[in-house]
Amino acid sequence: MASLKCFLLAFFIALSFSNIEVSLAARKLQQLPTLPGTAMPSFPSIPNLPQPTLPNLPTTQPSFPNRGTLPPLPSLPNLPSAPKVTLPPLPSMPSIPTIPTTIPSIPFLPPPPAPSSP
Repeated sequence: MASLKCFLLAFFIALSFSNIEVSLAARKLQQLPTLPGTAMPSFPSIPNLPQPTLPNLPTTQPSFPNRGTLPPLPSLPNLPSAPKVTLPPLPSMPSIPTIPTTIPSIPFLPPPPAPSSP
């Protein structure tokens, strides 16, 4: 009920603004020339701030060693060797049961005998 009242109120407000005279008055107000004393005030100018200087960056890239010129890795003496670990065999997966593709028949019982009529 409240939404109906809000809708009716909004409808009547929109209807009142849709009057031709109101729209013509708004158009005339927009087309009026600006009066000499109603000009927009000018904003104060912002002084130029000093700009930071960027440092000089190197223009050449450092040279990296070629692939073949890497020094060999140092050998580490007296490292104990790790024992060999054997894993137990994995258990076998059970077989997936097959799904029957036929529908079994449902046994129907015969209807009970009809009562005898006199």
